[in-house]
Amino acid sequence: MAQDQVLEPVVDAANEINQSARSSQLTVDKIADTTQERLQQFKQISRQIEGLEVYVQQLQKQIASQETEQADLNASIDEVSVVERQITPLMLRMIDSLRTFVELDVPFLPAERANRIASLEALMDRANVDVSEKFRRVMEAYQIESEYGRTIEAYHGEKAIDGQLQEVEFLRVGRTVLIYKTRNGDAMGVWNQQAREWQSLDSSYASDVQEALRIARKQLAPDLLMLPIFHPQPQAGE
Repeated sequence: MAQDQVLEPVVDAANEINQSARSSQLTVDKIADTTQERLQQFKQISRQIEGLEVYVQQLQKQIASQETEQADLNASIDEVSVVERQITPLMLRMIDSLRTFVELDVPFLPAERANRIASLEALMDRANVDVSEKFRRVMEAYQIESEYGRTIEAYHGEKAIDGQLQEVEFLRVGRTVLIYKTRNGDAMGVWNQQAREWQSLDSSYASDVQEALRIARKQLAPDLLMLPIFHPQPQAGE
């Protein structure tokens, strides 16, 4: 009994130590678990940060590229402004040249050609039309004038003959021949570009003129025509 009484405090102390050790171990285990959890969170956050850094670097590259494109665009806009300032006077000179050319050319379709030039002049004053469209219209007018030199055409109009305005039919062959014929065929005339005047045309050309008119109307297939042509007069010394 005496021995048990002596050992009892030792056993109690040992139990207390063991209990304390178990409690400490639980605390250590809990700390270890928490540390591992925090480590995993740290690794996950680190990976997210690395991904964000890559994303930010890509965004910086895109921003730099956009800034370069913006600078190029601004330079292009400046160049367009310069071109617009230069091309507008050019178009005005082209229209003036076209007007002079039509005035000196063989006088076919005078109203149509004059109206086309007047339309271009009015177009140039419009602020709601792009410069590109204005330039397209000017070039279109030049193209139309160019085509006249390669086509044959018959059209109706009016002509003063012996002081009286009469309805006539005009025949144009390129810019080489321009002839008129009254509806009854009593009078015919041809334009002399060298003298810049109309001259009477002999009735012997009546059948050729009529055939040419039918060809121009696409009523006959193209064929050889006998029509009067005025050759340029040689200059002195030639």
